Amino acid sequence: MEDKPKNRLELTDRCLLVLEGVEQVGTFDENEISLATNMGFLLLKGEEMHITELNLERGKLEVQGYISSMQFMEGKSIKGAKDRGKNILNRIFR
Repeated sequence: MEDKPKNRLELTDRCLLVLEGVEQVGTFDENEISLATNMGFLLLKGEEMHITELNLERGKLEVQGYISSMQFMEGKSIKGAKDRGKNILNRIFR
């Protein structure tokens, strides 16, 4: 029987996030980080966020900075979620 990969999220004081189960990092800047995890898509929003550790072999990510929101979307990909947001904006500004 295969062990399911671990998916663990630990948030300390909204300024230090340790996440296990990361498969891919999409886009990232100080205000937004998009991730693919073994349980779906995760979008982090905040201020002055910095990736301080990334080890995709172990599936571990560490982020420091103010984290204001975490949005989970099952079955979404990094590219699909980003493109969907752009399509909405494109329709608004036509």
